[in-house]
Amino acid sequence: MTKATWLGLGVMGHPMAGYLSKFPGLDLTVYNRTASKAEGWQNEYGGSTAPSPTEAGQEAEFVFSCVGNDDDLRQVTFGETGAFHSMPKGAVFVDHSTTSANVAREVSAKASEMGLHFLDAPVTGGQKGAENGQLSIMVGGDANAFQRAEPLISTYSKAVKHMGPSGAGQQTKMVNQIAIAGVVQGLSEAINFAQSNNLNIPDVLSVISKGAAQSWQMENSGQHMADRFFDFGFAVDWMRKDLNICIAEAKATNSPLPIATLVESYLGELSEKGRGRNDITSLITRLED
Repeated sequence: MTKATWLGLGVMGHPMAGYLSKFPGLDLTVYNRTASKAEGWQNEYGGSTAPSPTEAGQEAEFVFSCVGNDDDLRQVTFGETGAFHSMPKGAVFVDHSTTSANVAREVSAKASEMGLHFLDAPVTGGQKGAENGQLSIMVGGDANAFQRAEPLISTYSKAVKHMGPSGAGQQTKMVNQIAIAGVVQGLSEAINFAQSNNLNIPDVLSVISKGAAQSWQMENSGQHMADRFFDFGFAVDWMRKDLNICIAEAKATNSPLPIATLVESYLGELSEKGRGRNDITSLITRLED
């Protein structure tokens, strides 16, 4: 049996851990800050729960996490009750959170000091991708540690790629978020324009999605945007967090982000209006206000 641990059972972590639990010969323990979520996951998938990351990480060859931000990652790794304190030497910690590249490097250095390996492995594909086990995952860190962890990561992904040293996974995720910001804003303006001109939206989306305007966002969210249905997907507040990480990294590397910076401000307006938990495609509502 291979002993593994999962920390963080939110809308992404819950289904991802569920897929991982089906890996042959895996003994999986889960932890969540709200214990009832861990108990609910256990009722659905089996395995066992633990009251803290430290206890969850005992004897685990692999520990996976999917938490909220830089500070959350520090807490579940080398914090007072972090998993690093109980993981055996040589074990691999795989973090699927979206954080700064700096904290990925910081945590990786702490792991090395304690005889552990750390991989920053943010994901893209959204809630739907997590639920269907079809995420794309970009990984930074030691190549040998990546090779050890890749078969397990593949249980909930359709694409996994090693991008380079610590922080490279997070930087690749920043590239992803920068691209999405522009695409969703452009799609918002396009659909609003089509509706203002009384075009049939299903027909419009059908024909332009077969040409150069095609995108994942159009295929998966275009009709939702037209219907003004936003109770799903990737929340406005989460994207704001991610874009602020991108903007800070861009300043450090002198990489201008005029569109991403503008979209972040638009998302801020939505959050102030109480739309912080709506999907980011609610950007289209700004054009009506």
